[in-house]
Amino acid sequence: MDKTIHQRKRARRVALQALYQWQHTQQNLTDIETQFHEEHANAKAKVDWDYFAELLRGVAMRASEWDELIAPSLDRSLDELTPIEHAILRMACYELSERFDVPVKVVINEAVDIAKRFGAEQSHRYVNGVLDKIALQKREVEMQAMRKKS
Repeated sequence: MDKTIHQRKRARRVALQALYQWQHTQQNLTDIETQFHEEHANAKAKVDWDYFAELLRGVAMRASEWDELIAPSLDRSLDELTPIEHAILRMACYELSERFDVPVKVVINEAVDIAKRFGAEQSHRYVNGVLDKIALQKREVEMQAMRKKS
């Protein structure tokens, strides 16, 4: 796999952790960003720090907008989502809405992988189902083309 792809995968994982922290503390985003840079400074695994910052700020600064996009696709209230599911869905909504250079399949697969790694036992299935609905709304043409190929 391409080095940049690995760095972006890691950026999403670190961004999820930072967003989780932000959701619980409402701490200043600059402070969170600095903290995560320091914590991962000596890590072997490289992170796409620009993408990390874009996700952290893009999700946090427009969280209510992402929540409005998520809510109609849920079978429960936003308050009933686990904090991890909530952060994953917000992050994926950002990517689906703002990063058209990232294919919808990649956005969903990355969110599902993160949910498998960090979420509750079956949360990846729930995240997948919710994102399928949101992707149909945000990227209908791309989703229809994917379905025709399968």
